[in-house]
Amino acid sequence: MSAESTGASYASAGVDIEAGDRAVELMKEWVKKTQRPEVLGGLGGFAGLFDASALKRYERPLLASATDGVGTKVDLARRMGVYDTIGHDLVGMVVDDLVVCGAEPLFMTDYICVGKVHPERVAAIVKGIAEGCVLAGCALVGGETAEHPGLLGEDDFDVAGAGTGVVEADRLLGADRIRKGDSVIAMASSGLHSNGYSLVRHVLFDRANMALDEQVAEFGRTLGEELLEPTKIYSLDCLALTRTTEVHGFSHITGGGLANNLARVIPDNLHAVVDRSTWTPGAVFDLVGKAGQVERLELEKTLNMGVGMIAVVPEESVDAALTTLADRGVDAWVAGEVTERGEHTGGATLTGDYAN
Repeated sequence: MSAESTGASYASAGVDIEAGDRAVELMKEWVKKTQRPEVLGGLGGFAGLFDASALKRYERPLLASATDGVGTKVDLARRMGVYDTIGHDLVGMVVDDLVVCGAEPLFMTDYICVGKVHPERVAAIVKGIAEGCVLAGCALVGGETAEHPGLLGEDDFDVAGAGTGVVEADRLLGADRIRKGDSVIAMASSGLHSNGYSLVRHVLFDRANMALDEQVAEFGRTLGEELLEPTKIYSLDCLALTRTTEVHGFSHITGGGLANNLARVIPDNLHAVVDRSTWTPGAVFDLVGKAGQVERLELEKTLNMGVGMIAVVPEESVDAALTTLADRGVDAWVAGEVTERGEHTGGATLTGDYAN
């Protein structure tokens, strides 16, 4: 081999370290916006630091942890070239799982896997994550951007995140607090959120041959814009409820649909009955159902059908809960009640027909 011959290098294998460094520089301003007083150090260390002495104000602090991703919704972001909303979805999926037990989200870390680092694109993804963290009241303390040439195409990417929260032990929410006669309060979703997109993509693109740039009159915008609508983040709204009135439980309506997720917080001896006639699912749910001839039960076990979060409260707390949510701009309503289980199977049932 001659002296001029070039040996293998990380760059020739497809990994651009300089591009990664550039991405970190671009994202720093957004990460800074998420900082809480308890966060120590800045972006670029080997680990994020959070001052746990802040937990001394708790009698018995319980740490809650959750991790999630965004699923195949990232493919739509890639196809549309829109990267600054998918982070909202990631944060929502994580922090709203934490708040179900009453935990305040403290901090998150993210993992972004790409086929090729495009610094501006990675920074846009982190911008969305940071904005989501601000909406959730938590800090983004670190993360990882991994370049996987040969495994992913140059424009392919995926995102995941993990979050940590804290709740006082005697304020922990769950099935043991739910009582017969409790009311089920539904909080409206902003759309599909981040679940069921494999079904949605199959129905709308493979079967109905629709295009992302297709204008849909019912949406007042393009199909792609509707499908990329960010997941609503409820954590601060739920925490506000716990401060202003008595709450027995929450349920984050994600994969599996309303009945299956609500059942997870209902004790074995009780049953939650939710009345479909109390709301009208958004137009996107109707479109998916009709375009794919998807049966209602299949839709309901895959999509949120217009409800992104449930609060279970005692009947005497309903008015205060609805007032708090209205003051915070959350569309909410009484959708059902908790009854004795009787002959019901499963922990929750949807009854009636959706309102027109």
